[in-house]
Amino acid sequence: MMKRQLVAILGFYISLHFAASQPFLGVNYGQVADNLPPPSATSRLLASTTFQKLRLYDTNQDIISAVETNPSISLLVGVANGDIPLLASSPSSAASWLSSHLPSLKSIYSISVGNEVLSFAGASISSQLVPAMENLLSALPPSSNIKISTVHAMDILSQSDPPSAGAFHTEYSTYLDPLLAFLNRTGSPLMINPYPYFAYTSDTRPETLAFCLFQPNPGRVDGNSGLTYMNMFDAQVDAVRAALDAKGFTNVDILVAETGWPHSGDANDPGATPENAREYNGNLVAHLRSLSGTPRVPGKSVETYLFALYDEDLKPGAASERSFGLFSLNLTENYDAGLLKNGSSSTNFAPAPAPSPSISIPETSASAPAPVQTQTPSSQVAPTQSTTISNPSISPSSGCSVSVRGIEANGTIQPATGTDCQLPTGTASHLSVKRFSIFIFICHYVLSLYL
Repeated sequence: MMKRQLVAILGFYISLHFAASQPFLGVNYGQVADNLPPPSATSRLLASTTFQKLRLYDTNQDIISAVETNPSISLLVGVANGDIPLLASSPSSAASWLSSHLPSLKSIYSISVGNEVLSFAGASISSQLVPAMENLLSALPPSSNIKISTVHAMDILSQSDPPSAGAFHTEYSTYLDPLLAFLNRTGSPLMINPYPYFAYTSDTRPETLAFCLFQPNPGRVDGNSGLTYMNMFDAQVDAVRAALDAKGFTNVDILVAETGWPHSGDANDPGATPENAREYNGNLVAHLRSLSGTPRVPGKSVETYLFALYDEDLKPGAASERSFGLFSLNLTENYDAGLLKNGSSSTNFAPAPAPSPSISIPETSASAPAPVQTQTPSSQVAPTQSTTISNPSISPSSGCSVSVRGIEANGTIQPATGTDCQLPTGTASHLSVKRFSIFIFICHYVLSLYL
């Protein structure tokens, strides 16, 4: 009897491992489209997934009301950049905004006051950001646990190479320092938008693609910390972590408000394929579920919102901008990324061969500023742009550099153009793959003892 009970308990645990909702996993619901399913259908779709959080860029009452019927989903909603001056004007104005835009706080988990304000909203609105956040916080009920923050493009970093040298742009200090102090005081996270996809579009070598997609690769060593990075996502997150630590805000958590990969595009969208989208999102989800964390902060998965729930057909710009959807309009998966509770699994995350020597990311030199490339955020309707501007980003004197991308593109770690930075041959297993494989081996072994 005990053997059968043990087998049943272990089987139940295995099912939970694959099917349970993940408190660190959310999804963005962009609405720049005229063909989206009704909110009630979206709520039912979310109930079938492992997502526990949904991000809206506004306070759409139809969507909020539909999601409130699903107790497993909590909401991160947004204040429009244009509403920031109103909220900053007085506590009463913030209270009035809250009562009219969020009459029910039942499902609200967090509120983002604006989106990428420091990067694109201008000095006037940036100067009013923290006062708006303070007033909105004071308007919440005293017993509320709702977190107030704001989402940033990765170009708030002036340096991210190596990740341990991550630093914020000094030009943002006037606005960013009081903002970080607010987050530290209130226990709210710093929200960022890293997109490894845009790193690949700037460097389409196969080894860069593998590094972006969590696929087997030699790894890259941070020359300062000695930590080895097996994927670009971790390097981006740790660069932000290092910047926070350097400012003394070691207790401020990081939240990834957007990250994703397009499943289709045109001739100017390299790498935008269903296979690559499945690889990135599926491997990212596996990485988060492994609880391996990042090299700098191991053992803790960063709360992450995938972009996006559906394609958005009204977005301007490249075809890839309209093709980030995880699900089609008929509510089926565009590809299997292991997001459903019904046992659907993502790509076969087979163990990779042992790694060859890792490439080293050397210490940086302040003598060679690197360009920052900017691109329109996926969450906004403005025309897609691509420009190159000079900034104090630091590139290494040799080897692989980390560049910082702005707007939706956000921060990237990638080999520097024009440098001798060929990755050595060989492969390495990603840590989440190894933990996944070990987990399966242990389960099979224990079951074999009692079957």
